[in-house]
Amino acid sequence: MASGTALIYDEEMTTHKLLWSDPICDIEVPERLSSSYEQLKCYHLVERCVHVPAREGSEEEILLVHSSEHLEVAKSTQTMNEEELKRVSENYDAFFFHPNTYRCARLAVGATLQLVDAVMTGKVCNGMALVRPPGHHSQRNAANGFCLFNNVAIAAAYAKLKYGLQRILIVDWDVHHGQGTQYTFEEDPSVLYFSWHRYEHQEFWPSLKESDYDAVGLGKGKGFNVNLPWNKVGMGNSDYLAAFFHVLLPMAFEFDPELVIVSSGYDSGIGDPEGQMNATPEVFAHLTHFLMQLANGKLCVILEGGYHLKSLAESVCLTVKTLLGDPIPQITGEMAPCLSAVESIQNVRAAHKPYWKWLTYEDTSFLQNLSTKSHLLKKASSNPFMEHESKIANSNETVKVERFLELHMKNILFPVPPIKTAAADSTGLVHFLPVHLVKEMDKTEIKALVSGFYADLVKEDETLLSLGSILAILDKILKKEVRNGIAASPTSDISAAVALRHSVRFGLQRVLCIFVGDMQIIPNTEDGKMLIIHICEKEQSGKTSSKHYISLNWKEDAEGNDFFSAVLGFILPVAYSYQPNLTLIAVGSNRNLEVSGISLLFALLQGLAESRIFAVIKDTEINLMRSVAKALVGASLPPFGVYVPPTQEKVNKIKTLRDQFQQEWKMLQCSGKL
Repeated sequence: MASGTALIYDEEMTTHKLLWSDPICDIEVPERLSSSYEQLKCYHLVERCVHVPAREGSEEEILLVHSSEHLEVAKSTQTMNEEELKRVSENYDAFFFHPNTYRCARLAVGATLQLVDAVMTGKVCNGMALVRPPGHHSQRNAANGFCLFNNVAIAAAYAKLKYGLQRILIVDWDVHHGQGTQYTFEEDPSVLYFSWHRYEHQEFWPSLKESDYDAVGLGKGKGFNVNLPWNKVGMGNSDYLAAFFHVLLPMAFEFDPELVIVSSGYDSGIGDPEGQMNATPEVFAHLTHFLMQLANGKLCVILEGGYHLKSLAESVCLTVKTLLGDPIPQITGEMAPCLSAVESIQNVRAAHKPYWKWLTYEDTSFLQNLSTKSHLLKKASSNPFMEHESKIANSNETVKVERFLELHMKNILFPVPPIKTAAADSTGLVHFLPVHLVKEMDKTEIKALVSGFYADLVKEDETLLSLGSILAILDKILKKEVRNGIAASPTSDISAAVALRHSVRFGLQRVLCIFVGDMQIIPNTEDGKMLIIHICEKEQSGKTSSKHYISLNWKEDAEGNDFFSAVLGFILPVAYSYQPNLTLIAVGSNRNLEVSGISLLFALLQGLAESRIFAVIKDTEINLMRSVAKALVGASLPPFGVYVPPTQEKVNKIKTLRDQFQQEWKMLQCSGKL
């Protein structure tokens, strides 16, 4: 697997600037690039990335998406005076030309293609291109919304042509709809285009009917254009995550892309005067982490919008940190999507039901009477910033947002543990993976610990001995000396019970345990300090599901991996609602999931608890242990196996659990009828 993260930046792209007064265009400033790059240097991220030089995109490359007339107009502006530039600019909606705009736009295209080449040839695993002017609004024959050439659309067309790709996913998290990208690919089933955007029932720019949820694509492209409209401002972290859990990720795993390209606009972040949303920078780390699990990690992030310089710069940095494989900061804010977001999610699911297997048996219907219609919308629009922890008043108070972000970043950023993965000698992993060997506790120490705190759990000597490595590794994770760890146990359920109690004794307030297989000992979870999701083939006698102990009966499909629907539709939303300080994943005897299903859990749950994750695996499961260890050290993406859509019975099972728990774990909500 390729390694390394590319960063592409060319200072020349800052020479494109507005030469006259224009209140619409004056926010698209050169400092958007330079301040982001300076912040990357501040965090010492530039030196950790692979430097890839930008180049100019060729005319042939630009013509993959744009007309020769459009190219000629752009070319002709290089020798124009200010008055002529102004006149040409007025032909377009929200665009300005400078004598160097054409050169900058070609560099933006070329930088994007350089990143695609670096990722597709294996020079790097992923990367980010900081480019200006942005691209996703520009159309075949027109500049639009600060965009001259559609960098991402050209990149997708180029990747199809040069590398023969048949499935490309474009994720557009800019706050505006990328209508240019939609028009380019709306009849093309080889490109899945997903965009969320501020819409407000067509009141917000670009104010197009075709930006709504019912624009699903045309002809063969039906089902491959996905619009998620935000019908009010103030959307936050939980709304963005809910959109990923209940729309984008299930589609993306079914689509199985060979390359993922992000139209990465950060005007969907807090403080932005355009977006007026409340999402804080760390949400982009989580979204990036999810996308890194697709396409064998081939991910190209291309800058689009973002007009609050501090919010933009911090969001760029957290995106790059995640691409580099750093642990992910804990997400902040209440984990509950707002009603308007849930309504939009439900309508997108209903619109796409005919085209996607994962939606076949989902109970979806359109909602016409939305909570934001008519007078409600006006009321919401008049209050651009919904209540936030920081009590930020509104988008005009840039300084307040800057102060809030200064404090916020100090609160969420933490020192990266010096060691990534710890294991004991007994696992044998040290012979083929870069794991840190932990010295086991001696027998006397374990016996004293067990007799003092865990005597009711540990009866067998065999279990007692295995606890020497389990507690030694766990202590290192709890003290933040290592990020994650893996241990073998002859009795995983007892070891997991001890590990849970040990973590709570250490002072953790919320420990998430996902247990796969037979679990004879089930700890008491009533105080809420533990949440156990038990994945087993049959209901355990004498133990009923409750808020902090949930039994999920599942037997994986023999043809492939149908566990995606359970992880994305239930486990991940519950886990994010809980916000644990540590994630423990234990695999016992008679496991009912294949390696691919278990790998999926490890891959997606690493976004939680600052990536602190502890694996306890039954000692006979050598292959599983190796696969999990590879995922933990970041040596390779785990194999998720062949995607299989869930049966009606399994969809109903998830729906029943969702209905049962969505008031307690609110990230489960994906239907407006609660």
